[in-house]
Amino acid sequence: METPQPDPITRALAADRLGAPSVVYFVLSAAAPLTVVAGVMTTGYSVTKITGLPVAFLVVGLVLALFAVGYVAMARHMANAGAFYTYVSRGLGRPAGIASAWVALIAYNSLQVGLYGAFGAAATPIVERWFGAAPPWWVLSLIVWALVAVLGVMRVDLNGRLLAILLTLEVAVILLFDFADLANPAPGGLSLETLSPGALFVPGVGALLVIATLGFVGFESSVVFSEESRDPRRTVPLATYSSVVIIACLYALSAWAMTVATGPGNIVATATRDGAETIFVLAGSHLGSLVVDIARVLFVTSVFAAMISFHNTTARYFFALGRERVLPAVFGRTRPRSGAPQAGSIAQSVLGLVVIVVYAVLDLNPLVQLFFYGGAFGGFGVLLLIFTTSIAVIMFFVREPSGESALRRIVAPVPAAILLAVMVWLGYTNIDALLGVPPGDPLTWILPLVYVAGVAVGVIWALVLRARQPAVYARVGLGAKAVTAHEAAR
Repeated sequence: METPQPDPITRALAADRLGAPSVVYFVLSAAAPLTVVAGVMTTGYSVTKITGLPVAFLVVGLVLALFAVGYVAMARHMANAGAFYTYVSRGLGRPAGIASAWVALIAYNSLQVGLYGAFGAAATPIVERWFGAAPPWWVLSLIVWALVAVLGVMRVDLNGRLLAILLTLEVAVILLFDFADLANPAPGGLSLETLSPGALFVPGVGALLVIATLGFVGFESSVVFSEESRDPRRTVPLATYSSVVIIACLYALSAWAMTVATGPGNIVATATRDGAETIFVLAGSHLGSLVVDIARVLFVTSVFAAMISFHNTTARYFFALGRERVLPAVFGRTRPRSGAPQAGSIAQSVLGLVVIVVYAVLDLNPLVQLFFYGGAFGGFGVLLLIFTTSIAVIMFFVREPSGESALRRIVAPVPAAILLAVMVWLGYTNIDALLGVPPGDPLTWILPLVYVAGVAVGVIWALVLRARQPAVYARVGLGAKAVTAHEAAR
């Protein structure tokens, strides 16, 4: 069968190129398993001083699974690369939808460019070990930036095949490390203490839940690729549920295995001392230096895979907004040969380049001030979007039941929205712990204010469109149908 070609007017993404496994690879690559295990988990232990991270991953997984019931039900009625933006527009109105789009662009760009800091910091010692010397971190980040920029305008299925290889390798090494930890417990033995729900009823748990949520960031992108999927009504639900289950189980297992190897009472001190080296230090004594060296390389490729996934997701948000003329029309066009959203991809690449150059010139810490702050900030933004979308799902089905069962319309979405509201509040009130800064630090109010500004700009722009370009305003949230509506109006 011949592969479907992109729309000749280049306003449609290339359809029928991704099966459920490919979408799962995109989702799990955005979750960056080895990056989360090596970086996010150890940071969670050392920053919050709370040992309940394993059960936190399970709790967040259950909440997101509840959310996914309504989320994928709504996806059956609208395949759109804009995902959150589209759903909020259809559920809560166009001003809220455009505001959510601004928040999404801020959050996903923050997550993506933050990874350049992680890559530079992780790759530098490897290059130095191999060659005896290494260039500054930003040189290595610029090299991988160029690779991501090129891949971003190529066929999406090519990106998917590359991610499949990288992801399979990093999950294999994570499981190997986990089994090594469990086979060599601390003197206290195989303790289940950190899997107890009681481990969450402690001060600062909000920061821990947001950090756990950061590990799931990317699961929602299954819908972003719905227009490029084969049979999206089947592919999107399968990819979404599979991703949530795999992420929750893998991360809970890894976070627990660490505490077994160190002893629950020692994990915080160990993570504080060794940081991102914790998993490699623990594995080194049981698996040997060769396996650990391979794992270090896979840690770097894990970051690279996450960059590709977030780049593709961000580019498709630009595309969705450009196609509906919320952004300039150039963003709503795709590259004829590959069907990739060209302008959105280039815009994301330009932003990444600017950030790398600025951090290099100012000599800022790439790991803390770029990766950690960018990841925490972006992760909190995605949590805000998930909560807002949970409300939008409920409101959409109140107005348009669309033949969906009560389970998908009310029974699952309502408790999901309540639990997500609690998580947002806990995350905001514990933002100092989330960022690892003292209470009252300027970052604790500057970063949330960025999202407030994004919402304000989005609402104002929506009102401007409603007043000055009513035809454009009417197409907000229509997705691919916006092109048809535009052509009909001409």
